[in-house]
Amino acid sequence: MCLREWVRLEKIEGVVVNSSIVLVSAVLASLAVGVLFAYGVCIAMFNVFRIHARQVAAVRQARSVVAPTQVVEG
Repeated sequence: MCLREWVRLEKIEGVVVNSSIVLVSAVLASLAVGVLFAYGVCIAMFNVFRIHARQVAAVRQARSVVAPTQVVEG
């Protein structure tokens, strides 16, 4: 193998390694964005559920307070 072939082969391998690093970095960045998006969706849904639970609790408490105070005259 002559020196020119060796240099050419080394450049090609360097490009492959650099492309692999870029590809792996892009995949990891994409995964990180996906995880952060899913985390944001979960936090938002937990907040919605918390608001809903408070509304349901308020309605039940209002019904329990109103029910004993009603007087039926006969």
